Amino acid sequence: MSKRYRGRRRGKVSIYTAIAVTLIGAVGALSSQGNPTARKITNLATSLVGSSSSQQSGSTTTTPKQSVATKALANQKYTGTQIVAVNHNKPTFTKAELSTKKGAWATYGDLDSLNRVTTANALLSKSTMPTAKRQPLYVSPTGWKNKAYTVNGKKGYLYNRSHLIGYQLTGQNNNLKNLMTGTRSLNDPGMTAYENPVASYLKSHPSDYVRYQVQPVFRGNELVARGVHMQAKSVKNTGISYNVYIFNIQAGVKINYSTGTSQYGDPASSF
Repeated sequence: MSKRYRGRRRGKVSIYTAIAVTLIGAVGALSSQGNPTARKITNLATSLVGSSSSQQSGSTTTTPKQSVATKALANQKYTGTQIVAVNHNKPTFTKAELSTKKGAWATYGDLDSLNRVTTANALLSKSTMPTAKRQPLYVSPTGWKNKAYTVNGKKGYLYNRSHLIGYQLTGQNNNLKNLMTGTRSLNDPGMTAYENPVASYLKSHPSDYVRYQVQPVFRGNELVARGVHMQAKSVKNTGISYNVYIFNIQAGVKINYSTGTSQYGDPASSF
């Protein structure tokens, strides 16, 4: 079970320029107040500015076909830095995608033809945060072949059932469209470091909204995602703003992303 307390544009994606795979520089903060984790991330020097389409009602069945932007992220190789910035840490939501006319909402894309999760989108507010007690998680996402490891004297299971949108933000429990096979480090401290500031912001700014999107990034037909692409932006104020990619890796463990099996080894040499 996960340790975390939790758990766009329609039509064609625009043309993207060539990818520069160098990781460069430190890139600011999660919010206007700053955040220690954000100050450690490096910028993925690419021109990626797009994302999958989002919908405010209903969902559309998807296939393993990916956009140019997603393929570019999927092809990035882990080189020792788990969290990198995309588009210089600036979210890419359009004015229309930041609209609050319909109030708070959340949608979860249908599983693709391989039964993999796709993209979760939301316009979060304090009203979307749960008041009920979280339920135990029991569903098994694609690639769920969990195994315990002892690394640096610490024993723990490799995988968590990782929420795309954390429980503390929308109260989703065993929603198959919102759970993926994620490593412990992806889940916490990785995604948690970006979810917690959003939750804190919504509690302290009950009249504001945060536009939120999380997309698992798969390489080809692999069953375990290579990482997650997270974007968030507060609408009325400048409190929340980030655009990051988090590699789905675990120190000391080599993962077979096609099947979910694993063994001791260097995560950079995963296949």
